[in-house]
Amino acid sequence: MVDYIQAWLENWGLTIGNPELAATMIAVIALLLVASVVNLVARNLLLNLVKKLVAKTKGQWDDALVQQKFFDRLAQVAPAIVIYLLIPDTLGKYELAAGITEKAAILYMLFVATMAVDSLLNAAQQVYRTLAISKSMPITSFLQVIKVTVYALTLILAIAVILGKSPGGILAGLGAMSAVTMLVFKDAILGFVAGLQLSANRMVAAGDWIEVPSRGIDGDVIEVGLTTVKIRNFDNTISTIPTHSLITNTCKNWRGMSESGGRRIKRSISLDMNSVKFCDEAMLARFEKITILKDYLQQKKDDIGKHNSDLSCDRSTLVNGRHLTNLGTFRAYMEAYLRNHSEISKDLTFLVRQLAPTETGVPIEIYVFSTDKRWVQYEAIQADIFDHLLAVAPEFDLRVFQSPTGNDWRAATSNPQN
Repeated sequence: MVDYIQAWLENWGLTIGNPELAATMIAVIALLLVASVVNLVARNLLLNLVKKLVAKTKGQWDDALVQQKFFDRLAQVAPAIVIYLLIPDTLGKYELAAGITEKAAILYMLFVATMAVDSLLNAAQQVYRTLAISKSMPITSFLQVIKVTVYALTLILAIAVILGKSPGGILAGLGAMSAVTMLVFKDAILGFVAGLQLSANRMVAAGDWIEVPSRGIDGDVIEVGLTTVKIRNFDNTISTIPTHSLITNTCKNWRGMSESGGRRIKRSISLDMNSVKFCDEAMLARFEKITILKDYLQQKKDDIGKHNSDLSCDRSTLVNGRHLTNLGTFRAYMEAYLRNHSEISKDLTFLVRQLAPTETGVPIEIYVFSTDKRWVQYEAIQADIFDHLLAVAPEFDLRVFQSPTGNDWRAATSNPQN
């Protein structure tokens, strides 16, 4: 191209000073104009055409590629390709300038290609997050590893281009720095290994509710990355912890509860042992007025009557034979009440049990599951149940145990006969 322009200038008698330099400058200007035209065509014509075609399709991939600017990155490489291909024809007579320009074009294309790969990976993650499997098997850490690898290769290739060396030779030199590399990228390596374990074992995924007591974390996982995990705590603060800490520290994941049919209620009421007694006829008559206890009381009275008759027990003393107690009847009431509760699951573990007596009384524990797993609703269900049970306990002549308060001491001192 330069020879043609130089000959054209000489034919027209336009040679002034150094005709070779003048021809080269004109060739460079022409090259820049061609590159600008190619850039305009690529960015304003072809890119807009691609975006219009994408808008007409129903697929998610092409939309994600547009949103992540993948096609924009590809369009940016067009002028660099033109410049790289036409350098020998424009700067062929100036080897130093041609070499520098060629390396600059290659470096620019490397950079744009790397950004295009980054956009492609971001699009893959965007599409993957729309799939149901993404909640149990996140790929963020894997994509970040690929990005780090791509960036590292790009850096090595860039150094090789600048120095004019083989990439293999540079990699061999980097091998001697492996110890330093391991030290610098310690967190990334640990995070990568931890990310593989988390994903392979489905330990933690985005959307899971986790607790890490040692770090004061209690909230939902936002993102599981290569080196860090982001958690939105329930007070709306954001905690960021190293990925490998989820492997080395105790972590409670509530996913199992979320995927199950209910949320566990495990709480007990401590009753004063001094209030436990056998039921007399008056108490039984009162208890029989409780609708949900009628069938239970009738069955127990029949069973106990038959048992005592078979053993010919002396009914004159309560020590002989079997008898109903207010505590056992109250426990039966608790079970019947919960079985009739519309928001308690009957398919999961259902247990009302008496625990070992302690210095705080006899604990009666409820171990059931609410059908509503939402936190606010769950707490409301649990509170309503125990509000009712605490209020109804005196109806069975039972006293709920609590440590003495100031009012208790004042009442005791004001009524010493009690």
